[in-house]
Order: sequence, then C-alpha cells, then structure tokens
Amino acid sequence: MTKKKPNILFIFTDQQRADTMGYADDPVAITPHTDRLASQGVVFRRCCASSPVCMTARASLITGKQVHEHGVWTFANPELRHGPSHVRNIRDAGYRTAVVGKTHLWLHGKGDTRDHLEEMHDWGYVDATEIPGPVETATTGSPYSDHLQQKGLLDTHMEYLGAHLTGKHLHVAMPWELPPSNLPTEDHLDMFIARKAEEWLGRYDGADPFYLQVCFGGPHDPWDAPAEYRRRYDADAMPLSITETQTGPVSPHVEMLLKGAPQKLDHMSEAENRVMKSYYYAKVTLIDDCVGRVVAALENRGWMDDTWIVFSSDHGEMLGDHGLMAKKVFYDGAVNIPCIFRPPSGEVGWQSKALTDHLDIAATLLDVAGGAPFQESNGSSLLPLIRAGKDAAGSHRHRDAVLSELGMPPQAFSMLRTDRYKMSVHATTREPLDLYDMREDPRELHNRVNDPALREIREGLIESELARLLPQIA
Repeated sequence: MTKKKPNILFIFTDQQRADTMGYADDPVAITPHTDRLASQGVVFRRCCASSPVCMTARASLITGKQVHEHGVWTFANPELRHGPSHVRNIRDAGYRTAVVGKTHLWLHGKGDTRDHLEEMHDWGYVDATEIPGPVETATTGSPYSDHLQQKGLLDTHMEYLGAHLTGKHLHVAMPWELPPSNLPTEDHLDMFIARKAEEWLGRYDGADPFYLQVCFGGPHDPWDAPAEYRRRYDADAMPLSITETQTGPVSPHVEMLLKGAPQKLDHMSEAENRVMKSYYYAKVTLIDDCVGRVVAALENRGWMDDTWIVFSSDHGEMLGDHGLMAKKVFYDGAVNIPCIFRPPSGEVGWQSKALTDHLDIAATLLDVAGGAPFQESNGSSLLPLIRAGKDAAGSHRHRDAVLSELGMPPQAFSMLRTDRYKMSVHATTREPLDLYDMREDPRELHNRVNDPALREIREGLIESELARLLPQIA
C-alpha cells in the first residue's frame, strides 16, 4: 500500500521579528506554544525576508521568485497569479489546499475578500477564507466583519481604528499611547482566524493530505492586544530598543523614513520605549496563544504524527531600533524572520545558522509535498539539511548569500547578506550604500561602506555574489 503523503500546516504571521521569542533567547517573551514547535523541530536563525514589505515578500514566497524577477516592488500585479505558484504545485501533487487569514496577494482596501475567490483559486487554493490585516478591516469586508456585525461589535471595532489609526480625530496616538482593543478577546482578529482554522481542521475528512496555511494579521500594528495580554508584561523589565549613535553615512532609504515618518521617535523617552515594546510583545503572545489553539486542533484529530508544521513571517518590525518603526529597511529587525520546520512526530530540536530565505521555504514545502519544483528559482530545499541533523557537516550552511529587495519608487534598493557581511546598494547603479560586519557589529551601528580597510570586501561582494543573484536592472 502506498504511504499517504504528510499533511502540511504552514503558520504565517505578519511583521514578526525573529528575536522576540523564548526559543530565540529573548529574556521576556512569553511564547510557550511557538517554543514547543521549536523544541521539536529545526529553527533557522538567519532566515531573511525576500523583501521588508508585505505584498512584495508574499509574492516571492508563493512564486519562488526574487523581487526583480516577479516585479512586485510595491503593490501586487493581478496577472502574477498566472505565473508559478507553490500552492498550485502542491495542489496538483494531490493535496487539499486551503488558506485561512491574510494572503495579501491582491491590494486590500475596498470591496470584500470574497470578491477575489477566483483569484485565490488561480493561485491554487481549493478552500479560501481570506481575512484582511488589522488596518484593512476598516475598509475591506470579509467573514470577520460579518462576525463583528452579527455580534454588534463592528461599530466598536471601527471607532477604535478611526480614533487611533486613520486620523479621524485630531490626535493620532503614538505607539506607547495606544489603548488595548475594546473587543472581547475571543473576537479579536487573530483569535477569529485561529477559530476558523480550528473549524477547518475539525471538519476536514482527511481523505487526501492537506496543505493548510493559517495567516495571522498580527503582530502587525496596531498593537491592540486585549488588556489581559498587556498585563502579562512588566514594561519596566522590557529591554530597550537599539538607540545608540550610529557612525558612517545614512542610506538614502533610511534617511527618507527618518525624515518622513508620521510617528517621530527621536524624542521618545526610555519609559515610553519600554511601554511601546510591551504592547508589541503582548500581541506576540496573543499570536502565540492562537498558534497553540491551531496545533491543539491538529492534535485533537490525531494528526501530529502525520503533519509537518512550519512557522514563519513575511518580514520583521523595527520596534524603535535606530529610531524607526515598521519595515522598509534592511536592518535585521525588519529582514530577519522566524523560520521553524517541525517534522511529523517531532524530534530533538536544534537551531541552524544557515542562511535561508522565503524562496528556500517555498522550495522546502514543495519538496515535502512531492510537488513539481519551480523551473527557475534561486530557492533550494532545506529538507536534506533537516534530515541530516545537527551533527552533519553542513548543518549550519545552506547558501553563500541571500538577497532582499525593496522598492521605494522611483528608486529600488537591494541587500546582500553573506555569512559575515551585509551590504545594500542602489539596485540599478550598484552604488554601495551600507556595509556592516555582522560578526563584529551585530547591532548594525557602524556603516563601513566608505572604510578603505573593507574596499576589497565591498568590491568582491559586488563582483561575485551580487552579480550572480542580481542581474542588471534597467
């Protein structure tokens, strides 16, 4: 009898830093459910977002293409769905494919997610329950807005977003001023997504292997976790953001964000910084509880021994580091993402320093499912490394370099990360903008792009790795 293929549960969050987890040695993070997955699988500590922007990174994940290849520098191209899709290839390998939550493969902001079901089917999803991100719920209808309407909570939700996010009132709250959500915990956006995933797992007949994506809207801002989650953190115990004075030039895209940020952090006090971070962590813990609920639903069906569980995110969150919020930069806070692969039955957990990215995640999902690999992709499966184990000679090596790309029209920027160095350039001219020695300067405080002592390193990175990964862009 042919052995049934393994199920795949892919848990994908939005704007989640890789270092705000217990398994990542964070001193205060409360993430027991994600830590459990890490203890039973392989954690890739140096996984790099293909782009520090939502739609751009997600386009790379589903297509297996670099940003300069798929062309989604800012907003998704509807025609992109007719290109490669790892979800479609997994479906064609005999899987029931499903998604619950935010895909962001089309531009949210109006209409209803159910108007895009055909688009989701084109990508390869058999079952699609798409829920927009927290901010977009104000303008995009979905099963979540229906749920709030039925419970008489929609006005409460809309008033919260209006008062503190969209500027309908005179004062837009700073991150440390934002109150908790007024919704009951069970009716929070991410709890709703978790419940819908539980329902899908509860009713699935198990006839075919499944590939279920559970895509949470958090911990993307607003950091609106209910008060019960905020109370779990002591703001005074929070580690401060990276605020030391930097040396060397400031990259033009960083300078743009520092000058144009709607929320100025240059006068933020240490107390405000700690409070702000505690609000983010509260939402991280909310997401962790949601992860626990979904995994428990899997356990209730008796499928833990038949299922790969994968956990990752689209990009990180600067969280006040270097005076910045959100993303759109190549600092590790924005581009380093969580990446966990827990095999069926689990195993002794271990952590790898191998350089990986979204393209590798997509290639690994295809490998696990026995789906047709992408014809052209820089991604390569992590499955051989995972199976070889922590004591194998190559357990901490996968790729020599990874690439992340950022569009800030009319300009575009690219970042190259090797084992030791991180360098960013203008995508079209190849002019170097940043160069950090990540071994000696892991907090990225000293931009040595003009340092004569690193001239050969800089030129070598451009002529070898960058030339290979990034062809000339017109």
